[in-house]
Amino acid sequence: MTTARIHPTAIVAPGAVLGDDVSVGPYSIIGEHVRIGAGTRVGPHCVIDGHTTIGPNNHFYRFCSIGGIPQDKKYQGEPTALEIGAGNTFREHVTINIGTVQDVGTTRLGDDNWIMTYVHIAHDCQLGSHIVIANSVQLGGHIHIGDWAIIGGLSAVHQFVRIGAHAMIGGTSSVRQDVPPYMIGAGDSFRPVGINSEGLGRRGFTPDDIQVLKEAYKTLYRRQFNIEQAADALVDLQQAHPSEAPVVQTLIDFLRASTRGIARP
Repeated sequence: MTTARIHPTAIVAPGAVLGDDVSVGPYSIIGEHVRIGAGTRVGPHCVIDGHTTIGPNNHFYRFCSIGGIPQDKKYQGEPTALEIGAGNTFREHVTINIGTVQDVGTTRLGDDNWIMTYVHIAHDCQLGSHIVIANSVQLGGHIHIGDWAIIGGLSAVHQFVRIGAHAMIGGTSSVRQDVPPYMIGAGDSFRPVGINSEGLGRRGFTPDDIQVLKEAYKTLYRRQFNIEQAADALVDLQQAHPSEAPVVQTLIDFLRASTRGIARP
């Protein structure tokens, strides 16, 4: 028997599973296929449905809509899913959809993400951990975002785009192609302007790491290479700086997996 605290006006379907110390606020609705981990708080007027699994210690502020069906005409009611990790914050009016069978079937978010007001996360998105998404950002379907990325308010990201770890997208940007790890920039269309040096320093990257990544930026954007040529040149840079090889490898792996091309200055 759990110790969940459910407001008398809330509706929790019989099949839902709520962990210890979960709270459900006034007029919220929890669907029959929902599992919510211990310590999670669901504010008033939220709807959580679909085949949705939520880890511990998340906080959903008022009017969130979580686990709704995809905004995709191909969706035919398949039992696809949404998985949310631990310690995330979802501010007012956040919407997150379940996945589709045209992809892996599950929308996923990791841990300790900060998702601000009016953010939409569409079907089949795959988000890592420690991500900040500011107010009114709109993510199309099938988007992948790496750990520690930051997306500024009122930005729009095209479906199937990948945003690498530690990248920083300025507000009101329109992102139509992949943004490699560590980049910072903004614009319509998004244009990188350099390496997110300040953010990397805050997260424990060494001065040598950052200097090598600045050289990697020059290799990628100032030597007129295509993606394949840039990845090969980064291998040479990696061999010249073995202590910093892991941070460069992250960039190489991202480039070699890109299918949409990368955003350029």
